[in-house]
Amino acid sequence: MLEDKTIGFAMCGSFCTHSRAMEALEQVKARFARVIPIVSEYTAAEDTRFGSAHDLMREMMRICDHRVISTIKEAEPIGPKKLLDLLIIAPCTGNTLGKLANGVTDTSVTMAAKAHLRNGRPVLIAPSTNDGLAASAANLGNLLGRKYIYFVPFGQDDPAGKPASLVADFDQVADAAQAALEGRQLQPLLVTPRN
Repeated sequence: MLEDKTIGFAMCGSFCTHSRAMEALEQVKARFARVIPIVSEYTAAEDTRFGSAHDLMREMMRICDHRVISTIKEAEPIGPKKLLDLLIIAPCTGNTLGKLANGVTDTSVTMAAKAHLRNGRPVLIAPSTNDGLAASAANLGNLLGRKYIYFVPFGQDDPAGKPASLVADFDQVADAAQAALEGRQLQPLLVTPRN
């Protein structure tokens, strides 16, 4: 039975993790009644070696049966209309971590987070950044202590090759979403993610 909740599922530009994020989106849609897809402007516009932006957005729309939000203007009503019970950002890049930690609202994803947080509702972050234990570490630490902010369990994805890189365990997104809706952080927080 689907839980009667509305979930926002926002994707940033960590393109190498998009296939795992799409698997997580399928799991979230299988658990919750309504899922609204959101993408950053860069994700909506740029084709990469990992796939085309058009194909990604078309697949998100198919899974969610909802038009993809891809601009600041489209994301802003999330707050005043109280559209979401939970916002998931998966993947969340180091760039977006920094913006969230420092109150910068200049993308559709950061606007969705700002608008949603004004209602005192949970945001679930699935980090994916090559500098998570370097330049982005301070922003990660800042967000770990914030009210209404929860994390998908994460860890080092390649300690030998990329010792500062962190990535979420995308297999745990749906469980972490359920925990965040209950006001708790899914534990353990630090794990060895699947490659």
